[in-house]
Amino acid sequence: MKKNSEQNASGRLNNLLAMDYNNLMAEAVGPAGLTPDDLKTIREVLASAARNVEGQYKKGLLPFMDLPFKTEDLRKFQSLADSLKKFENVVVLGIGGSALGTKAVFNALRPLNHNLLPQAKRQFPRLFVADNIDPEGFAVLLDGLDIRKTVFNVISKSGATAETMGQFLIVYDRLRHDLGKTALKNHLLVTTDPEGGVLRKIVDAQGLNSLEVPPGVGGRFSVLTSVGLAPLAAAGVNIAELLAGAGQAQNEQTKDVLANPAYAFAGLNWFLTARRKRGSLVMMPYADSLALVADWFGQLWNESLGKAVSLSGKPAAAGQTAIKALGATDQHSQLQLYMEGPKDKTVCFLRCENFRTQMVIPKVFEEYPELAYLGGHGLGELLNFEQRGTARALAENGRPNLTITLPQVNPSALGYLLHMLELATVVSGCLYKVDPLDQPGVELGKKYTYGLMGRNGFADFKKRYDRAKPDPRYILP
Repeated sequence: MKKNSEQNASGRLNNLLAMDYNNLMAEAVGPAGLTPDDLKTIREVLASAARNVEGQYKKGLLPFMDLPFKTEDLRKFQSLADSLKKFENVVVLGIGGSALGTKAVFNALRPLNHNLLPQAKRQFPRLFVADNIDPEGFAVLLDGLDIRKTVFNVISKSGATAETMGQFLIVYDRLRHDLGKTALKNHLLVTTDPEGGVLRKIVDAQGLNSLEVPPGVGGRFSVLTSVGLAPLAAAGVNIAELLAGAGQAQNEQTKDVLANPAYAFAGLNWFLTARRKRGSLVMMPYADSLALVADWFGQLWNESLGKAVSLSGKPAAAGQTAIKALGATDQHSQLQLYMEGPKDKTVCFLRCENFRTQMVIPKVFEEYPELAYLGGHGLGELLNFEQRGTARALAENGRPNLTITLPQVNPSALGYLLHMLELATVVSGCLYKVDPLDQPGVELGKKYTYGLMGRNGFADFKKRYDRAKPDPRYILP
């Protein structure tokens, strides 16, 4: 790992993120919490995991860890973004790892109403991410766009993603029909494998503009590649600062592995899952700007760690289920379960110390004590007190929780957070002794889909599906 010698007195390398796990300790939550002896065990296994990750990195097996330092591509992405300013819309066609990171960063760093602002105020194209194939939703999106003023960024590393390719074929046909085949190059940008796959063949045959997905970087780790950086730059995100923040997370060096946020996050959650049966992790941002980080984290954590077998081939059934929530909204919908339901969850709060916009509650109706206490306080202050109160209430009820705080939601802090969680995921793979980079569990469903759709080579899956006839006794009219 790359190193940085500029540590402050606390041993931290930056002021971009703080992680408080007091409410994971037995002192706060009772028998469900961690003891000093537990921390000693966690340190020991984390030290081994650190050596494992370091070894994999040196062998070139974890190329995503180098992404924060690939600054040579920044000029290319920024130049591309400048060329797209003449367009009104940039539409990403992608799903899963080709969409969730872009959506999370865009939602966090651009105004929440970016796509509703007039061009003179937003100064950059609107950004849409079409990450599902519901025909009604996709039709509404396309019908609301002037395709003469729209660029479609098609993202699929393999070029075989059925959902994205279905969207691509619809868009390609509409562009060809409405604007003519000569206009395709101006309205299509393809992000795919540098050498293989059908999309690469189409790019080469038709001379379309394209970007490369770096070899060895899986979709859920790809937000800091062309997959995320190109459309985000087009929408006005400062991708240089985003990478710089991620670089600080990669550079984090501490003598104590539990003082490294990535290792601590991995080790603490692993222990709570393995030894305290806390098999679910609720990711609960207390900021609308961070809401989609919980969605992105859901794929990262669940797809990476949910594995049937270990690296040695033994049954594992490993993983911790990530659940998304949003504060304060879900205090009024989900919190009752977390407070009094099954004792199988850890809650991770994400909070912003200083919101970019301040709204002060006016001092009106002061004659009513039920309202008077609110006057003069800010909405951000109220939201953060809600988070603190919820964390304390969970702890008093024996429910472990931790809090990650960003001083402000800005590109460098968000870059740090995303890369830290990616590192934590790989470290967790070492702890669970599973491969965090593959996803064999989702392949069978794809094969059945191919068979049902009539793709060559998958007829046997159509036959297997047809043989599993449902019993009409269990189908309600």
